[in-house]
Amino acid sequence: MSSSDLLERPELKDADTSKDDEVFHYVRKNQIAESAVMGNMVVALCGETFPVTKTPKPGSPVCKECKEIYANLPKGKD
Repeated sequence: MSSSDLLERPELKDADTSKDDEVFHYVRKNQIAESAVMGNMVVALCGETFPVTKTPKPGSPVCKECKEIYANLPKGKD
């Protein structure tokens, strides 16, 4: 998997608890639109599974595990 297959900004996983626990996860670009329209589940780099329901805002918290995995992916040449 190359970084070009991933979204440049993470998507949000809705938390079942308070908004303070919400974090954004990195997911594959090709899964985002289908999930948003059809409600299909996506799998984040960290393994979390959820439907895409929200778009992150600048400064939103990112899943530490997703961020670490993404940083260690080989970077594609664009």
